[in-house]
Amino acid sequence: MSDHNPAVEAAIQGELRLLDPEIRRSPEQVGALLHPEFHEFGASGRRWDRSSVIAMLAASAEPGVRASVTSGMRGVQLAADLVHLTFDTEHNGARVHRSSLWRRIGEEWLLYFHQGTPLSAGPARAG
Repeated sequence: MSDHNPAVEAAIQGELRLLDPEIRRSPEQVGALLHPEFHEFGASGRRWDRSSVIAMLAASAEPGVRASVTSGMRGVQLAADLVHLTFDTEHNGARVHRSSLWRRIGEEWLLYFHQGTPLSAGPARAG
C-alpha cells in the first residue's frame, strides 16, 4: 500500500474519508479535504471545480447509501508536498479507475486533482 510513508498514508486516509457517505453528505467536511484550487475530470466526462463538487455531493447524498468498494489503492510521494494515489472503485455495478493528487498545505493534506475513468466491461488492451 504505502510502505509506511506518512505522506502517502495521510493521503490514503483523506481519500477514504472522501469516499465515506457520511462525509460526502457534509459540505463542511468535504470542503475541509479539498484544496482551494481543486479540480476533477469525473467518470461522467464532466469537469468539476471545488464548489461544484461540494454542491453536487451535498445535493445527491442520501442517508443509508452504501459506500463504494475500493480496491488496489497505491500511493507514491512525488515531492515533499505531493502524493499520487491510484485505485479502483465499484458502486452499483459501475467500476472506475481513479487517480488523485494530494498536496500538503502546512500540516494538512488536501485533494488537489482527481480523475475517474470508467472501466470497460471488455478485455483490456494496451495502447
